[in-house]
Amino acid sequence: MEKDFFTQVYQVVRLIPKGKVTSYGAIAAYLGAKSSSRVVGYAMNSAHAVKPKVPAHRVVNRNGVLTGKHHFATPYQMQELLEKEKVKVVNDKIINFNNVFWNPAEELKL
Repeated sequence: MEKDFFTQVYQVVRLIPKGKVTSYGAIAAYLGAKSSSRVVGYAMNSAHAVKPKVPAHRVVNRNGVLTGKHHFATPYQMQELLEKEKVKVVNDKIINFNNVFWNPAEELKL
């Protein structure tokens, strides 16, 4: 079950457009497992080893905080990747979070 869930998480994350972000909880809710945002986080922690590539830097917590930054090669890589996509980050938090938030439940109609 967990492997299949991770695969579904990776499929959703690959659909997040450049310059947009979503939250662990939004992905969990979209996949019908609203209380599994922590498991989405576990999937993101393992994403670096997955092919094709998973843009894990586009997944943040519900407040726009880069809580997963410690799972990247450097503590600054997550922010650097987001800034390359024109997402502004200050003190590990996305500025204008509501403007760059991508909700899979709205964007990916089932």
